[in-house]
Amino acid sequence: MTIGTQIAWDDTVLPFQLDLSDIRGRVARLDGVLDNVLRQHAYPPVIEALVAEAAVLTALIGQSVKLRWKLSLQIRGSGPARLIATDYYGPSAEGEPARIRAWASYDANRLDQNASPFSQIGEGYFAVLIDQGQDMQPYQGLTPISGKSLSDCAQTYFAQSEQIPTRFSLSFGKSQMPGEPARWRAGGVMLQHMPSMGGVASPEGTGDGGLLNHTDILAGEEAENWNRANVLLDTVEELEMIGPSVAPTDLLVRLFHEEGPRVYDATPVKFGCSCNADKVRQAMSIYSAKDIKTMTTEDGIVTADCQFCGAHYEFDPETLGFEAEKAKGNAG
Repeated sequence: MTIGTQIAWDDTVLPFQLDLSDIRGRVARLDGVLDNVLRQHAYPPVIEALVAEAAVLTALIGQSVKLRWKLSLQIRGSGPARLIATDYYGPSAEGEPARIRAWASYDANRLDQNASPFSQIGEGYFAVLIDQGQDMQPYQGLTPISGKSLSDCAQTYFAQSEQIPTRFSLSFGKSQMPGEPARWRAGGVMLQHMPSMGGVASPEGTGDGGLLNHTDILAGEEAENWNRANVLLDTVEELEMIGPSVAPTDLLVRLFHEEGPRVYDATPVKFGCSCNADKVRQAMSIYSAKDIKTMTTEDGIVTADCQFCGAHYEFDPETLGFEAEKAKGNAG
């Protein structure tokens, strides 16, 4: 693959479908996006790995949301990795890029640097939230933390909450091109069976704690098609997903050429944050003047830092809180 082709596919999500079965999917490649997400923070390696996995999952899942919608993943646990939060902002117009941001909260004193990253989450839940915009009721679905990876959690979510068989194969880590510094790259393939009219095939789930697995939902010919596609997906190699030597279109042909793969327009993605001073003011409007006083520094200002992008904001305390908002309204 040429350098030009590599650049064309970096930071993109390519949707596709398999014409010989009711299966759709996406291939994601994150290069500069992931590097920008992680360089905002000095995360330990185990936390970096969790954020990287969550970011590529968010790109794959989020590509289906409509223009201007926001999809978020939240992984909360009882372990030292307390929270992984990601946001995917749908393009504001056709042809424009989507935006991704991610952030993690962790207890450094409890973190085991030699353990598997997923083991540091502990018990908790995996949540998907969709914000459709102003005056629309947001959607939230959640399932318990299960399996051995965040990918397993996402598969369980779709099986249990949506009853849609879904499968992920992901790869992420630091790579280094000749003459270039090491940087984070991630990639993945998502398969999803179109919703079946027949409902759940298995009365009980075969997953952890009796939760539904993606293999529990289909029966008959649909199950055969799904199993065949999954066997083919199992042959994917990590370097094929991360790139940069294999284009996503070539990967799909290699994996699913007998299934009739059809590709659609790729969605470019970039790192982007939605924070601004007005949103910070709005977030602080729930506090009283007394509360605001406790947040005021010795220099007589209130400061706030965005957890996602690191942006720093400074405010006059007299302009913050619900009493300031009320006075502003009366003056208007």
